[in-house]
Amino acid sequence: MRGTTHVKVGIFLIPMLLGGQPVSAQTVDAETLRQEIAQLRKDFETRLSELEARLTAAIGGQTAPVAQPPGGLTTVEVPPGAAGAGGPSGALPVYGPVSVASKIFNPDIAVVGDFLGAAGRNTVNPSPALEMHETELSLQAIVDPYARADFFVAFGAEGAEVEEGFITLPTLPWGLLMKAGKLRAAFGKVNTMHNHILPWTDRPLVTNNLVGGGEGMSDAGISVARLISNPWIFLEATGEVYRGTSEIFSSATRGDLSYVGHLRGYHDLTDNANVDLGASYARGGSAFAGELGEPRFHTDMWGVDAAVRWRPLQRAIYRSFLGRSELVWRRDEQSAGRERTFGFYASGDYQLARRWFAGARYDRADRVGDAGQRDSGQSVTLTYWPSEYSQVRGQYRRVKYAEGPVANELLFQLLFSIGAHGAHTF
Repeated sequence: MRGTTHVKVGIFLIPMLLGGQPVSAQTVDAETLRQEIAQLRKDFETRLSELEARLTAAIGGQTAPVAQPPGGLTTVEVPPGAAGAGGPSGALPVYGPVSVASKIFNPDIAVVGDFLGAAGRNTVNPSPALEMHETELSLQAIVDPYARADFFVAFGAEGAEVEEGFITLPTLPWGLLMKAGKLRAAFGKVNTMHNHILPWTDRPLVTNNLVGGGEGMSDAGISVARLISNPWIFLEATGEVYRGTSEIFSSATRGDLSYVGHLRGYHDLTDNANVDLGASYARGGSAFAGELGEPRFHTDMWGVDAAVRWRPLQRAIYRSFLGRSELVWRRDEQSAGRERTFGFYASGDYQLARRWFAGARYDRADRVGDAGQRDSGQSVTLTYWPSEYSQVRGQYRRVKYAEGPVANELLFQLLFSIGAHGAHTF
């Protein structure tokens, strides 16, 4: 007992001899318990992450990732075969206190805003002074080693709709690539573009008058494409079949489908320049349905598109030029006979500096259903790119409508995006 008492007194006096204050046993026990609780919590979180990784590996048939020390960068391997289907390869980093599988199984999400303003006079087709023209939500991901999925939902003044939603199968036999879902038809170039990809604030008159405007040829269907091997040029053929109901075509029965074919050729002229040529054909039920008992009417469309690109290798980020043109012929069967219409546009965009672009466009297009009526217009644009995630564009547009009035407008556009938006077709 005497020796024990001396030990206790010694322990009590040690802090005092060192210049400190006496520490009670209760304080020592509390601090120890806090440290033990913190260590248990850290060990539990580490063990839980390891078990989640093993469970994911067991379900997906992959090797479990190696556990990383707390505070370090955690990585997880991409599922086998995903890289071959056009997805990422190797290890993907996982940030924050989340499951190691979340980076893989969550789709890439992006939102693009399209804000428009207009000033001037237009009595035929006026635009609001200010409007949030469109907000696009995109969801894109690898489904499995054999497919990927893309969804684009557009929100506008009239509500929300699926602009496109389709699955892509890139590994079919005979080198075929198939898409199924709601698609923008491969007719020309402008019809396949979403609004925020256009180099102008609006769509050309030929698109509005003959190809259905912003919605255009967009319908539920199946698309099959194949590269045609040859020693001269890159050649791609695409064949599509749709339900038959869109801004252009009208379907009266289940078998009243619409069809689209497109042939694209690409060739490098020099190290700095290339040319892209295309030819399109579409056929479907006519919007001019006719009277009861009359034969079913049809609409036929032909199109030719061309693009010339110049981008010098030494100054690629400062100088470039892109010239575009599309010509469209349309034939509509009606009770009074066949109506033939034609339209085209030609445009050029030149890069002035690293972030500045200037462009010009000429339009001319007949009107469907108004024989002999034709609209024509001219536009100039100036675009500033603060970064790849935003654009500021101004456009002066002059349109002479078939009714006689001439519209002079100054248009303003602000585009901005957040999230991981995938690359668009070249």
